[in-house]
Amino acid sequence: LRPPAGSRSMSAAEDAEWLRWVTKQFGSIAGEDKEIDLEEFKTALQVKESFFAERFFALFDSDGSGTISLEELLKALSLLVHGNETDKLRFLFQVYDVDGKEMKNGMICGFWAKLAAWLSSERPSAASPLSFGTGSGSIDADELRVVLRWCLRESAIALPEERLGDLTLALFEAADKDHSGSITFEELREELQGFPEVMENLTISAASWLKPPPPVERSRRPRCLTRAYWHNHRSQLAFLGGYAGLNLLLFALAALRHAGLGGWVAVARGCGQCLNFNCSFLAVLMLRRCLTWLRATPVAAVLPLDQHVVFHQLVGYVVLALAAVHTAAHVANFSRLAWQDGRRGLAEYLLRARPGAGGLGGTASQTGLALQALLAAMLAFASPCVFYWTHLSYIPVWTLLLLHGPHFWKWFAVPGCLFALEKVLGLAWRRAGGLRVLEVNLLPSKVTHLVIERPPFFHYEPGDYVYLNVPAIATYEWHPFTISSAPEQQETLWLHIRSLGQWTNKLYEYFQQLESPSPEPKPLSRSLREKRCQRWVQVGADGAQLLADAECYIDGPYGTPTRRIFTSEHAVLIGAGIGITPFASILQSIMYRYRRRKQSCPSCHYSWCEDLRDEEMTLRKVDFIWINRDQKHFEWFVSLLTKLEMEQAEQEPGEQFLEMHMYMTSALGKNDMKAIGLQMALDLLAAKEQRDSITGLRTRTQPGRPDWSKVFGKVAEEKKGKVQVFFCGSPALAKVIRAHCEHFGFRFFKENF
Repeated sequence: LRPPAGSRSMSAAEDAEWLRWVTKQFGSIAGEDKEIDLEEFKTALQVKESFFAERFFALFDSDGSGTISLEELLKALSLLVHGNETDKLRFLFQVYDVDGKEMKNGMICGFWAKLAAWLSSERPSAASPLSFGTGSGSIDADELRVVLRWCLRESAIALPEERLGDLTLALFEAADKDHSGSITFEELREELQGFPEVMENLTISAASWLKPPPPVERSRRPRCLTRAYWHNHRSQLAFLGGYAGLNLLLFALAALRHAGLGGWVAVARGCGQCLNFNCSFLAVLMLRRCLTWLRATPVAAVLPLDQHVVFHQLVGYVVLALAAVHTAAHVANFSRLAWQDGRRGLAEYLLRARPGAGGLGGTASQTGLALQALLAAMLAFASPCVFYWTHLSYIPVWTLLLLHGPHFWKWFAVPGCLFALEKVLGLAWRRAGGLRVLEVNLLPSKVTHLVIERPPFFHYEPGDYVYLNVPAIATYEWHPFTISSAPEQQETLWLHIRSLGQWTNKLYEYFQQLESPSPEPKPLSRSLREKRCQRWVQVGADGAQLLADAECYIDGPYGTPTRRIFTSEHAVLIGAGIGITPFASILQSIMYRYRRRKQSCPSCHYSWCEDLRDEEMTLRKVDFIWINRDQKHFEWFVSLLTKLEMEQAEQEPGEQFLEMHMYMTSALGKNDMKAIGLQMALDLLAAKEQRDSITGLRTRTQPGRPDWSKVFGKVAEEKKGKVQVFFCGSPALAKVIRAHCEHFGFRFFKENF
């Protein structure tokens, strides 16, 4: 709702616009009867449970007809929009004052009596606040417990009854100032004064459809022309400029060399020379081992190695365009020759080998048409379901190019040899011997945590990924997964695999069938408090039969943009959902390095950490942000994060080097009437116990989505050095974060493989 509580009143124009918009939105949900029933009201307010919808609905339904008319809605909303802070707090108080019949009759009648008086007079001032009729006029512990239980359901948070009791007690003790055994309106208002963010914008979640959309701020110039954009994309733009310039140079040189043979031939030869380069360059961009090695060299600071997949796709489209122009130019030239000759038709030029026509044995036309058909097939079948199999046609494409172009081998010799060498090494590594799956942890959120024995001489960096093959699932399928364990962990490798597709679902189900019967699982909230709910498949002396079935192969490791983190000064790690996986490895590695630097005085046993600014790690500060949709997804790494918090508290009790920020998007925020009490109780209990009730961490889990302007504004204010932001998650969220990074002048890197 607009404006926020405590802000200025609406102007006449804003008021008219707001009323027009409410009328429009009302019509979109009311239907033909021009009335809103409880279910429609519940949908409009975006509430999950009926408790709050029924209480709000009862207040809005002035005549008790069971439906709300437009007139009733406008009257009630006008009060909540134009009313002062006290009006809205009284509305909140009455929602919490659960008193059955007295609540239904007394409060509703009082509400509408006051509303009628308010509408017939001038708007109330702070000196004469509007008051509502009430139920009992106070909130006891049982009422508070009932409301908090519905708050938990509305925010999709599952806590045991014992924990609900702790929350109720924490909030009740804080609000009951006179220890009378009940909370009055004045006591509630006094307690809310300690939460200014609540008072700043108190709503009932109707804002999404009850206010006009904010005006779109149009930039004076396109984003790609801003200074921040060029600064953050300088390596990519420089690479694109060099790539385009090289293609133009190759085209011009080849076209000028064959200009005497006619315009069509010059165009065909120019495109052909560019195709020689681009078809070879396609292989270079997919040399994963070579690119991983380059990441550890100074070249990584100049070349956009992190975007090699994107550039591979771009070069692929360039090849398709050049091939189409190349073919069209040759066909046009053959048409001209056939018309001049008169004895041979166009088909003879295209389909019959002719000595001197180019290619091996004069087959340039035939191999060219075959190449064009293969490229067209790759384009036509580039959907995800058949992408892998159509892309295997690169083998016949390169073979035909060697037969088609007399000079292609010169361009392809080095990239082709490196590509073949990588494939041979990969095949040899994959078939050198299977690895044992030592432990499997099946999480309720359908995440498979594999603990695999680490091969000898297997060296990797935090954030690297491997290709995994499990013959029991699919003999020839290899899938990339980020290593979630730290390189300093010598004996095992960890992989956390979320069940999203056919292969990953089969993996989860396969180990689920192998596990021994286990007791009935505990509630999720309890499993989080006791670190995790674990179900292990043990592979050892007692599991000989399982040992043969739990064999796997890995290929890698391969580097990612997160390798840059240890050369940053202030790193911001943002993971969405299972996107935390590469950062789990990085955070563990950071703490391992901290342990190595820990010093202790032999006399007084005082311990401290040496300065981290060395050739191995230049980090001054790390902000870790983890965004999850619901509570159960925090189970993936909650035990690891708890351990990191404990270690940091022991080694660095003062200023935090590693600062964690947890967000749960399904939870309602502190400015929502359906969650105010819950969020206040969670804050109070967390401050008392130094532990979050949702995850068990010391870091308080924040409801809703991050306000990126505030998050990055705080990072900028800390001035810990050059800021680099590393993100792993959905492309949609990546766009939002990238835009904010450009605004603040931060470097942005997205995990991409």
